[in-house]
Amino acid sequence: IMVLPRDGLKDENGKPLKYDRIFYIGEHDLYAPRDESGNYKRYEPLGDSYDDTLKLMRGLIPTHVVFNGKVGALTGDNALKAKVGETVLFIHAQANRDTRPHLIGGHGDHVWEQGKFSNPPARDLETWFIRGGSAGAALYTFLQPGIYAYVNHNLIEA
Repeated sequence: IMVLPRDGLKDENGKPLKYDRIFYIGEHDLYAPRDESGNYKRYEPLGDSYDDTLKLMRGLIPTHVVFNGKVGALTGDNALKAKVGETVLFIHAQANRDTRPHLIGGHGDHVWEQGKFSNPPARDLETWFIRGGSAGAALYTFLQPGIYAYVNHNLIEA
């Protein structure tokens, strides 16, 4: 849960910051057990998956990492849209793993990596760091039209 300050966001000098919209990005790591042939297992009832899933989770290597719950949740017709000149507040949460949000074609004008708005924001970050189990926020003003890809910049996992 991230609670925005009642008196609004402020820059490092205490000056008010405005935004036009908020985009929430939930980054989820999923653990889907496979059988000996590499096919995903099906369970009936679903509760029977508990033991296999728990064993897989203890290995700390997810089978899938997705934004907002599923593959393609933020692409194509589901893409988040902003107009040139609009300022967007990106809220990024990850329950279990550290992540490194990066807006390809943009950056974080003001970034609260730890999600604590009473702290001054960092400025002009290309990539920021969100600890597992927490949320962070970044403001960006779109200066040009185009497609801006929002990614986890932990490229070793790409």
